[in-house]
Amino acid sequence: MTDQTAHRKLSFRILRYNPQENGSTPRLQRYELEEADGMTLFIALNEIREQQDPSLQFDFVCRAGICGSCGMMINGRPGLACRTLTRNLPPEITLAPLPIFELIGDLSVNTGRWMRDLGERLETWVHMKAGELDLGHIEETMDPDLAEQIYLLDRCIECGCCVAACGTARMREDFVGAVGLSKIARFRLDPRDARTDADYYELIGDDDGVFGCMSLLACHDVCPKNLPLKTQIAFLRRKIAAVGIK
Repeated sequence: MTDQTAHRKLSFRILRYNPQENGSTPRLQRYELEEADGMTLFIALNEIREQQDPSLQFDFVCRAGICGSCGMMINGRPGLACRTLTRNLPPEITLAPLPIFELIGDLSVNTGRWMRDLGERLETWVHMKAGELDLGHIEETMDPDLAEQIYLLDRCIECGCCVAACGTARMREDFVGAVGLSKIARFRLDPRDARTDADYYELIGDDDGVFGCMSLLACHDVCPKNLPLKTQIAFLRRKIAAVGIK
């Protein structure tokens, strides 16, 4: 009689490479382990590191799809290790670091530097209007529907999955990507921000900004927070184009 509770044997092929280590060359290393009920890639990687290879490098913090640090290529598709159940994958799993970003080692990349530079470049903070700089100023109540729209875009966790999936980002080093465009869309909605569409045109009105997007929309497909990226990119393109035509 067949044991209906038997678990699969999973085979992982993980790209190993440490650029800080002399003589290190990129290679695929194989690991095998038995699948457990409810196993995520995060759990599997920790088991591999704890029981088979303590030198394996990957990142995690929250384990709940909030910090975005465990982003990686999962069978060729960007995703979060902590949100990916092994039962939804074939028994042969290939893992690699996210492209575009600086490689730290193995599956660990430095998304923080890229995101920080992008934030400084696009000035991703509320540019308060002159009268609102007074600490005694009472902020006006925001319409709940508008606040909800802003909150939706504020849910970006800067995991880098949209950038890693972007064809334009692979060709244009300075392309701001969907994460940058969604941030601009967020501040454009904010009634507290003093900037105009002309100001946003200066930031993203070129081929490194909204007009560089080839509309492949892989960013929209892989976003782990299901942000409406394709809607926001299309909206920004229409608004920014109108400014350039004037």
